[in-house]
Amino acid sequence: MSGEVVLIVTGVVSIPDGYTTAFFTSVLSVAGLLYGGYWTWVNDISPERYRRLTGWCFAGAGLFLVINLGFMLAIPPESLFMTVSWIRWAVSLGGVIGLALGLFEARAIERAVEAERSRLRRQELQQERDQLDEFAGIVSHDLRNPLNVASTRLSLAQEECDSEHLDDVSRSLERMDELIDDLLTLARHGQTARETEPVDLGATARLCWETVETTDATCEVTVDRTILADESRLRQLLENLIRNAIEHGGEDVTVTIGELPNGFYVEDTGPGIPEEIRESVFETGCSTTEAGTGLGLSIAEEIAEAHDWDIEITDGSDGRTRFEITGVVFAAE
Repeated sequence: MSGEVVLIVTGVVSIPDGYTTAFFTSVLSVAGLLYGGYWTWVNDISPERYRRLTGWCFAGAGLFLVINLGFMLAIPPESLFMTVSWIRWAVSLGGVIGLALGLFEARAIERAVEAERSRLRRQELQQERDQLDEFAGIVSHDLRNPLNVASTRLSLAQEECDSEHLDDVSRSLERMDELIDDLLTLARHGQTARETEPVDLGATARLCWETVETTDATCEVTVDRTILADESRLRQLLENLIRNAIEHGGEDVTVTIGELPNGFYVEDTGPGIPEEIRESVFETGCSTTEAGTGLGLSIAEEIAEAHDWDIEITDGSDGRTRFEITGVVFAAE
């Protein structure tokens, strides 16, 4: 097109009738092609569609050129200049029309693919939910009987002697009973917290530390805030994160539970979690130790999501593992 402009400006050729309209139509077509490429990039059209988009563009240009060649044979152009201009106009306009049709098809395919992915994901989640429901029922049934026997024996033991160790056993058995109920609730009542209330996060964290088998590990609770949460599920989340730190960080690990501007964190002095596996550690069944069940972090994530919180793994101080829970609502104090 620049060559045509030079020829017209220098006076080598005069402007034919209808040339101006065709010229600006071509300019707009080229601009449309450039914008179409930009739009494809910013809208995250899958690279798998690029070849087909190119095919649509060339097909449109070729088809429009063939049609106009027929017109050119029927009505021959007055000069070579007009012939070149006509061909340029046909190719550019046909190309942008073809690209527009290709983009329409690409968006339709992307929507269909996304809809299918969503359907499969919902189906997968429902299957996982059904399996968890079945698992929870079995665990509940198989644990209730020995738990009831242990509770009965404990009551008899408490009648015969007075020991603080028996009180610790009683609290542990009560916590086991609560966890069974929570497991059933988590499996059968979806992704929402049952009821939130003001909970002292620091006191709850210290109570969780006493519940978990910590051996020589130590805990530093630096948070002193009240948050809105389902207390029982919050305890299960903290216990799972503490237990995970001890399992992977060693018996003498130090666990710190501290405050964030919009939540809290659980950090340990263990070796840390490599970045390449951080996204998979929340998956059900994923464990980096032979003794692990692969359920702890998965349940922790479900509990966070039930509260509309976000949980992610970040780098703590000195490469430590830090779980950050954000989106938490602090109670008015």
